[in-house]
Amino acid sequence: MLVSSCGLADAARAQTPASEIAARRTPVVAVAEKVSPAVVNISAESTVREADPFFGLFFGPTTRSAQALGSGLIIDPKGIVVTNAHVVEGASRILVTTLDGRELEADLLGSDRDADLAVLKVKGGNLPAVPLGHSGDLMIGETVLAIGNPFGLSHTVTTGVLSARGRTVPSERGERLFTDFLQIDASINPGNSGGPLVNILGEVIGINTAIISGASGIGFAIPADRARRVVDDLLRFGELRPLWTGARLLTVDAELAQRYGLKERRGALVFKVYPDSPAIEAGLAEEDVILAVEGKPIATREDVTTALYTAALGAPLRLDVRRGDRTLQLTLRSVRPPEGLGLRFLERSIGLVVEVKQGHLTIKEVAGGSLADRRGLRRGDLILGANGQEITALDALGREVVRGLDRGGLLLAVGRGRYVYNLDFPL
Repeated sequence: MLVSSCGLADAARAQTPASEIAARRTPVVAVAEKVSPAVVNISAESTVREADPFFGLFFGPTTRSAQALGSGLIIDPKGIVVTNAHVVEGASRILVTTLDGRELEADLLGSDRDADLAVLKVKGGNLPAVPLGHSGDLMIGETVLAIGNPFGLSHTVTTGVLSARGRTVPSERGERLFTDFLQIDASINPGNSGGPLVNILGEVIGINTAIISGASGIGFAIPADRARRVVDDLLRFGELRPLWTGARLLTVDAELAQRYGLKERRGALVFKVYPDSPAIEAGLAEEDVILAVEGKPIATREDVTTALYTAALGAPLRLDVRRGDRTLQLTLRSVRPPEGLGLRFLERSIGLVVEVKQGHLTIKEVAGGSLADRRGLRRGDLILGANGQEITALDALGREVVRGLDRGGLLLAVGRGRYVYNLDFPL
């Protein structure tokens, strides 16, 4: 009688002693079994318009369907899924596939490109879920697992160690800078994006992201503490709401240190402090240099911003500050920006007054000699977007201006006739 190879394998497995199976069930196996049911495959479909190089002049642009693949993590049994923003950006249809093969439609609740995080709501319930854990006590060298769908291969597990914390890395196209990534040596490939990074206890310590091309043998993840802060805002507001401290910061480098006569070569210089702000309450003064936040050394302005957006709104943050020859310890709390703050900055710093006219954000006034005037903007131009986001309301424009304060600049998409101009303004 002939026995198939599959039959032989099944027979061998059936004869494996239970003690051997138990010995092979390592902590890595246990973690994979615990977390994998909450990891999903994400297929994001979008419609792309492109001109035919031969017949576009006569027949206009054509459309084609594009598909992006990624991973996600169910963090709530009601169907709340966390993934990377770049996985679902521009998607007209999002399909989520669970470990047991169910295909579920998903709606985008909110996303933030700067944090590279998005939140989806799956049309289903009673789903396996693993909540976000904590990343504040991570140890360099501890074992980590990345679970996802690299290259569309479902539920792949890779292992490694935590190599570094607080890595500053640019996005693939270089349009934004991430300042707080976890670095790991577990493989992170296209399709892994949005899946969980977990420790040996099965706790989610980060969200994997594949945003750097050619980074062989190196993976990056968004820390869980940072992800939780962003996800909370996306669930409540559909966007990451900006924060306000009233302190304008500059990164300390050799040139800046020479200009201000600073002994420090790293840190964040307090360039300006606004009245009636949290910075005033904290005791910050212009030309202070922030050296550390909560004991963590500060190298750039972005490091301070990251600390603010990781902490809970209004939570006290301990600052180590150099003022002349003295080192001070101050406590800073961030708040929501006052009403109308962004639009006031737009007028005072850039020289633009914007109004809603016939359903469009329209430039009402351009101050003579202002940044906007020198860049050639004029009355009647349309504001179509800010910081890479389509903008249709004044309050949304104001929020993007405040977020521009954290970045040190504001990118405006301005429409005039059939043309759109992207203009960058320092803040």
